[in-house]
Amino acid sequence: MICPVCDHDNHPGVEHCANCQRDMTNLELPVAIDRVDRSLMEDTVEKLHPGQPAAVSPLTTLSEAIALMLSRDIGVVLVVDDTGGLLGILSERDLLTKVAGLVDDYATRPVCDFMTPAPETVRLHDRLAFALHKMDTGGYRHLPVVREGKAMGVVSVRDMLRHITKICGNRAT
Repeated sequence: MICPVCDHDNHPGVEHCANCQRDMTNLELPVAIDRVDRSLMEDTVEKLHPGQPAAVSPLTTLSEAIALMLSRDIGVVLVVDDTGGLLGILSERDLLTKVAGLVDDYATRPVCDFMTPAPETVRLHDRLAFALHKMDTGGYRHLPVVREGKAMGVVSVRDMLRHITKICGNRAT
């Protein structure tokens, strides 16, 4: 990390410049430049109001899960146990990469054969930037929201975009 006072090239993560002893701890913290940055850094997943998720049991047939996704116009269903504990997620991507053109008898097979087990999750108090980072680095369009291991919602890239669009339309800073 380059010291802004003396231009000394310090090791990453140092607290003080090795040359001039300037405090360097605040230099690595991100700074909000505008309303969107501020919202991503300060607002939590709860701000997206994740609703009750579409959930199925691991033994639900794939045709039933697909019918649920189509009827609700959603891209994922969460796979949960009897207590609501998250076991996996079945997404459109799972259907395209694990089923379409590959499996002939898929309709009566259980979703547990095709779901993504133990998906990445977020919690209501996680910052939006954290959730967006998980989505970006993992290539996910949906993240289950959990509380104490229980599925309580899903947030999507679309939810994030709606939130950001609302912020951009709001004139107050």
